[in-house]
Amino acid sequence: QVHLEESGGGLVQAGGSLRLSCVASGRTLRGYGMGWFRQAPGKEREFVASVSWSGEHTNYADFVKGRFTISRDVAENTSYLQMNSLKPDDSAFYYCSQGEYWGQGTQVTVSS
Repeated sequence: QVHLEESGGGLVQAGGSLRLSCVASGRTLRGYGMGWFRQAPGKEREFVASVSWSGEHTNYADFVKGRFTISRDVAENTSYLQMNSLKPDDSAFYYCSQGEYWGQGTQVTVSS
């Protein structure tokens, strides 16, 4: 069993920044990368970014390229999502994922 816990969400003005964290505990899924997804009210859950197990390889959705940066601390089994230049459209619940496991999400609200 893997437990994923996100933190770092909150309310921020447009143009501001937030840093989300996702800590994995329990069984270690060695070799598995970690991903971030988001879901706004009334919308489908969508991919935001992913990082490989080593942290060497990253992938981003087009709508966050140049604004968000994903990273990983292997020793701490933690993933980070640095979000800059936030827009109201970025408002959503942000979820961390590893393998088949999901966290409970952290809410991000960007005011205009």
